Amino acid sequence: MTEHSGRASVHLRYLVIVALVAAIGGLLFGYDTAVINGANVFLRAHFDIADDAVYGWVCSSALVGCILGAAVAGFLGDSVGRRRSLLICAILYTVSAVGSALATGVSEFVIYRIVGGVGVGAASMLSPIYIAEISPAFLRGRLVSLNQLAIVVGILLAFFANYFIQSYGHDRLVGQQAWNVVSGWRWMFGSESFVALAFFGLLLLVPNSPRFLMARGKEKEARVVLSKVAVPAYVDRQIDEIAAALREEPGTLQDLLRPGMKIVLLIGVALAIFQQWTGINAIMYYSTNIFEQAGFSGDVAFASSVAVGLTNLVMTFVGIALVDRLGRKPLLIAGASVQAVALTAVAVAFASDAQGWWVLVSVLAYVGAFSASLGPVVWVVISEIFPTKIRARAMSVATLALWTACYLLSQTFPMLAKALTPAGVFGCYACMCVLCVVFVAKVLPETKGRSLEDIEKTWLHDAGRRSDGAM
Repeated sequence: MTEHSGRASVHLRYLVIVALVAAIGGLLFGYDTAVINGANVFLRAHFDIADDAVYGWVCSSALVGCILGAAVAGFLGDSVGRRRSLLICAILYTVSAVGSALATGVSEFVIYRIVGGVGVGAASMLSPIYIAEISPAFLRGRLVSLNQLAIVVGILLAFFANYFIQSYGHDRLVGQQAWNVVSGWRWMFGSESFVALAFFGLLLLVPNSPRFLMARGKEKEARVVLSKVAVPAYVDRQIDEIAAALREEPGTLQDLLRPGMKIVLLIGVALAIFQQWTGINAIMYYSTNIFEQAGFSGDVAFASSVAVGLTNLVMTFVGIALVDRLGRKPLLIAGASVQAVALTAVAVAFASDAQGWWVLVSVLAYVGAFSASLGPVVWVVISEIFPTKIRARAMSVATLALWTACYLLSQTFPMLAKALTPAGVFGCYACMCVLCVVFVAKVLPETKGRSLEDIEKTWLHDAGRRSDGAM
């Protein structure tokens, strides 16, 4: 099906609305993970946290919840459905936002951040897989990328909220303490609850995934959902393809270890790790601290973090525009290459004391490259490469790997920056970008414009060919 003929066969407005609702899970994901950037400065002062390891734990504790959420999301999505699982995530986001804002100690704060992290980890898998399962092949890349767009909007909202809240409280005092240290950081976390409640309400208006309904033997309900998405001819074809895929697939996670599927698991896990260990969340969680180390004042450091968020947002549009035109593989190779150059420039700037604006420009170039490539494209790839019946559980494994990598990166960054210096740690991240380029060039197949069922048949065909060769 060409894009032109495909566009005429689908109800584009309905598709976009449903995808945007699901993508609010990504927006909350972005806000929840980025709000710590900047808030951590005041949080550290409020609770008098002197140890770098404890500080890293407070900043990264939500990621422990993300690991747990990613671990259970696949089973939850298969049991109660993608939509109902996202409703649970919305509740977790709300509880976390309110609890973190009202926390009276480090341990209590960490517990509520972990609760929110469970929602983030689960939604990070469930939102893109829901969008992928309701989208036609020729639009799937762009619609799934809406989730990444929502993530970066959430990150930008967090940076803006933190900037304006700290600006409001800049010269205010509560007794002998700065207002930001006493109360400002609480408003930064609590603001998330408004969006979380809106997400819950909107989810009540969208349907279940047609592929989930078919897997549960509800073909009639699946047809109803698909009829809202596209014309009857498309509906019949999709029903037949989904049914055929479900008949061929046993539905266990163990099937990922059978011939043909091991390489899929390797690709999904490796891409998830590369997305994180090319350094993105060292920037997203600690950019305010990094810019202060580069010589900027507090206000300029906060404003520079907003610039990071704006660059992230603008370049994500570029990635969305190109993912179904250029394809997944070229974008990943080009983006990781630019990231390697930009991180090398950051490392050189710190090593030579030529910091300040050189660091800012290089960081913005790095974030822009990531946002147009690894940011959205990794989520697209891991939402489409796994077989239908085990897609939720398989993607859960990849997402679990992603959040584990994210936690290790965020927990260790303050300690590595101290032990290796900022120049050393950014040099290490640049090397990871180079490894990512090599891996993608050698291993990743192109999936642009192919149906989910066609991608699955390719893995099975390759496995059969290797098996015949072995005989």
